[in-house]
Amino acid sequence: MSQEARPRGRVLLRVFSLASGRATCGYTREDAPFLLARIVAALTASAGRGDMAGNKTLGDAKRAKQDEFYTQMSDIQAEINAYLDYDENTFRGKTVLLPCDDPEWSNFTLFFAQNFERLGLRKLISTSYAPESKIAKYGALFEYAALRTGEAPKNERGKIFVLEHDVNKNGRIDFDDLEWDYLKGDGDFRSEEVCRLRDEADVIVTNPPFSMFREFLAWIMDGRRHLGGAGKHFLIIGSMNVITYKEVFPLLKENRMWLGNGFSHGNAYFRVPEGCRTEYANGVYDAATNLVKFRNVAWFTNLDHGRRHQPLRLMTMAQNIKHSKHKEVRGVGYLPYVNYDAIEVPFTDAIPGDYDGVMGVPISFLDKYCPEQFKIVGISLELADMKPIKERLGRLDGGPRLYTERDGQLVRQYERILIQRRK
Repeated sequence: MSQEARPRGRVLLRVFSLASGRATCGYTREDAPFLLARIVAALTASAGRGDMAGNKTLGDAKRAKQDEFYTQMSDIQAEINAYLDYDENTFRGKTVLLPCDDPEWSNFTLFFAQNFERLGLRKLISTSYAPESKIAKYGALFEYAALRTGEAPKNERGKIFVLEHDVNKNGRIDFDDLEWDYLKGDGDFRSEEVCRLRDEADVIVTNPPFSMFREFLAWIMDGRRHLGGAGKHFLIIGSMNVITYKEVFPLLKENRMWLGNGFSHGNAYFRVPEGCRTEYANGVYDAATNLVKFRNVAWFTNLDHGRRHQPLRLMTMAQNIKHSKHKEVRGVGYLPYVNYDAIEVPFTDAIPGDYDGVMGVPISFLDKYCPEQFKIVGISLELADMKPIKERLGRLDGGPRLYTERDGQLVRQYERILIQRRK
């Protein structure tokens, strides 16, 4: 860290603690990053930032595709605790990298910094995008600038935050010991300097831009290959829709990646940037809490946790046909596919526990998947035979899918994961 950059960062972090109303551990409060953001914005404005320039920035962010959602501290805490409950040494002695992150806005750095000693970390590194490139590349209002100190903000350079020593000599290592400096580049995770940090890290944790999940995951896996495929773990957030991606599904099938412990009741609530709050459908955004709700978001990881090894409690096929709460199964049974040798199981809780053949289940099954109970055979996108469908319909309605037949009519199913019970 340069001597020039270090004090400025210290002042910024002190302002953060004061904004929360607590001198030393205010950064544990849920709203602290956003209180700080308001202070920084106000100071920036008072330092002479014109209204026209500010309005242009806001307008650019509003018009661009919104791709930034800030994770709540409570969700981070609950997820990390799941790994610690399974193995209390999950993070001990590890270097954790938080790319796409910034404690001025995000809770990831705050959480890992405040829990540095409890987790037994060796080193914590977080990087943030430059304000200018953030808006240009991802269309999100990320930050205005660092605390003004009389010089122009370096809006085209990202930042790096590092925690590994008791800098203030108070006997503990925590958020107040974070040091920061500017990166040489804009903080893009694909840049050479951030790639070097990736290779240094043992664990990568972040909530990457949703639209870049595929590329971000490939970046992580490239780091594993670069280091011989060992020692690189990750915990990232993404849409459940990525499960069907050809770059993602093989990792799930081969148990090189799986879903994390998950959000409470399957609902993920994120804070959204200023200026983006009216761009959601009714019932999605809550103005009272400034939270946007998603039901199809999950944690993706290769860190082990206990829920992953809990087998589903299932009824037999006969019991399901007689007692299932689903009318599609009760009294009807399980329909075979027309274009693949398997049966359709439309609900995870309707999986017949005594069936030895291949079954097609919803992709949401992966949230309950126990590798000791089932094996993943494949996905309908790859296994569905579309020749008999085209012969009967004379056409194809979209890409490969599995079809059942009811009352002489072909029924196109949603994307299915094909599984088989382990004996």
